[in-house]
Amino acid sequence: MIDLAYAGAQGQAAGGAGLISFIPLITVFVIFYFLLIRPQVKRQKEHKRMLDNLKRGDRVVTSGGIYGTITKIRNEVVHLEVAEQVRIRVQKSAIASVVKGGDKVSTEQETEEVEDQKKN
Repeated sequence: MIDLAYAGAQGQAAGGAGLISFIPLITVFVIFYFLLIRPQVKRQKEHKRMLDNLKRGDRVVTSGGIYGTITKIRNEVVHLEVAEQVRIRVQKSAIASVVKGGDKVSTEQETEEVEDQKKN
């Protein structure tokens, strides 16, 4: 009878040790959540908010690196003017960011003027 009681006590100790072995796994999951998952969700919300606030006349950059000015927005398609009389259509989700007023992008004409000044 003592052997049965002793065997039962050992079984309970082994079950408690199994629960303790999950603590590092749970800790790693919590760390991953705060370092990887949560910031990514926050970035996705900010990007969605930026896409919802797009309006005609905004200067934007696509995920492919194309700069343009929004001329028309229809559902999930945005019409961009990338040069004078050159318009392209892109998906709204392809817009990476809005160019602020201080971030000036040189045009062909400005580039030619700079090259002319360098020659003189």
